[in-house]
Amino acid sequence: MIDTLPARPAPLPPASARPAPLLTRLPGPNGLGLAVGGLFLALYTLLSISRHARMLSAAYDLGIFEQAVRAYAHGRLPVVPLKGPGYDLLGDHFHPVLALLAPAYRLFPTPVTLLVAQAALMALACVPITRWAYRTAGPGAALVLGAAFGCSWGIVSAVAYDFHEICFAVPLLAFSVEALAARRWRAGVLWALPLVLVKEDLGLTVAAIGLYVALRGGGRARGLAVAVFGLGATAVEMAVLLPLANPQGVFDYWHQVPGGPASSLPLAALKLGWPPVKWLLLGMLAAPVAFVGLRSPLALLCLPTLAWRLAASNEHYWQPGYHYSAILMPLLFGALLDVLGRRPGLRRRALAWCAAFAVVTVAVYPMRDLALPGGWRQNAHVRTAHRLLAVVPDGARVASTNRLAPLLVARSEAVSLVCQPPGPLAAEPPEWVVADATDPTVKSPCAEAATEAALASYRAEGYRTVAQEDGIVVLRR
Repeated sequence: MIDTLPARPAPLPPASARPAPLLTRLPGPNGLGLAVGGLFLALYTLLSISRHARMLSAAYDLGIFEQAVRAYAHGRLPVVPLKGPGYDLLGDHFHPVLALLAPAYRLFPTPVTLLVAQAALMALACVPITRWAYRTAGPGAALVLGAAFGCSWGIVSAVAYDFHEICFAVPLLAFSVEALAARRWRAGVLWALPLVLVKEDLGLTVAAIGLYVALRGGGRARGLAVAVFGLGATAVEMAVLLPLANPQGVFDYWHQVPGGPASSLPLAALKLGWPPVKWLLLGMLAAPVAFVGLRSPLALLCLPTLAWRLAASNEHYWQPGYHYSAILMPLLFGALLDVLGRRPGLRRRALAWCAAFAVVTVAVYPMRDLALPGGWRQNAHVRTAHRLLAVVPDGARVASTNRLAPLLVARSEAVSLVCQPPGPLAAEPPEWVVADATDPTVKSPCAEAATEAALASYRAEGYRTVAQEDGIVVLRR
């Protein structure tokens, strides 16, 4: 018998090419995506509920949307007293998608239901971004980019700022761009089409997606059909459906729209780069994706939203805050992943930048509240507000200032703003008036002078003071 030598074992790959032991234990793309989404669901929920508990939510906009969803939950049109007597919210913005929250609100009639739903929808967008990163660059990159997306300032600002309908658009766009990058054209289009039920301007984004499909090989006929559908949806919603539901018979924001009655298109184009805060916004949008994402044609899908925001007259649209940039985050991170899939040499630098920028923005934006002791405590003023508002019976008609209203909406269908005259559509004047002189929202929706004048008027009509403490006053008719 001839002896044979044992086979020589294959040489191990260099250490730099071997995955870290910890990363080999991570789940696959879908599992890791769900894990990252679950983590941010918990973080977003804690953040939004803690801010609400500290009286940092407001009538504009949590109270408004709760009144709308409450109406849907009871089978009625979304008439919102906080916007005005008899005001149908479908005449403010076109967002029938809110009716999907009605069953949950019927079971749990509290503003927390809306906040948890928003947290879940925002966190859901982490799933396609994380698994796409996994398939593009491995589990390590998936953790970095999934966390960077979840911590991105556009998403966190929206989660921390009450509730808004655009929370439905964020996951739809994340799933859509994931499919488009994989050339799954039909899926990309189907994820995008429901955007026209989220807000009237998102039809323009649907149109941009249609053009992308037509130009990138997804079928010219299909892409152009989607583009026409998106443009047509926006036109019909702004010119027909919104005025039809609006109490004044108009689209309330037409004067802010570029090229609308109050502006000219050339003048709006000149305004795109001024004031300088607009450049800060553009820089803040490019920074989370290491400026690399701008090399992808997917980044062009941001243009419809950026165009109307930068050309409009509302200064809130230009700032890197509020909820307006949330819908841009999945488009930008999708653009980054598209580039990294084609340019592997950029991965290390881009991932390092994304991680560093995420750390900085977490320290600056409200996510940091979760690590601060003050983020979990109600101060004495908040406790006083809850105690004084307890004298207002459930179901009463109440006129309130901005920050007190969300504490009352779940208890009464008839909560309006204190500075808002009852109007001809109001059946009766409020039975109670509550106001907080320390409310920091002294410009909008109720200017400080208007609130003081309204309180004086109510007192002159015979309303008497039931309680007054720490700047909070409760009047009863």
